[in-house]
Amino acid sequence: MAGLQAGSPTPQALTVHHQSRVLEISFSDGAQFRIPFELMRVYSPSAEVQGHGPGQETLQTGKRLVDLNGLEPVGNYAVQPVFSDGHDTGIFSWDYLYFLGSEQERLWQEYAQRLQAAQLDRDAAMPAKGGHNCASH
Repeated sequence: MAGLQAGSPTPQALTVHHQSRVLEISFSDGAQFRIPFELMRVYSPSAEVQGHGPGQETLQTGKRLVDLNGLEPVGNYAVQPVFSDGHDTGIFSWDYLYFLGSEQERLWQEYAQRLQAAQLDRDAAMPAKGGHNCASH
């Protein structure tokens, strides 16, 4: 089963809270997380966000109010969210959602540091997409 390590906790319940913009998820080991849509969007595992290698990440901004328009199952190991800004290429494995939930505090701090280093505001609009074409690599 791709994306799921043997013995990894699996989700028991998944609830989308549109008003508070969080994904509530309960795992088989008893862990429960409320993962903000913004955090999911900023740390999407897609190539569009992560790039094709270290240092190629695209810093995401203006995602505080992003909503979840859909959550599609991917096999029995992941979900693929459809965000209100049109982003829909990230596949979030159960392990990755567990990581986002359990490391939220550190990830928010890391995000704030990356914004500061880039001299960007969290609510700044994303720059228009330039000539980067993933298919050309």
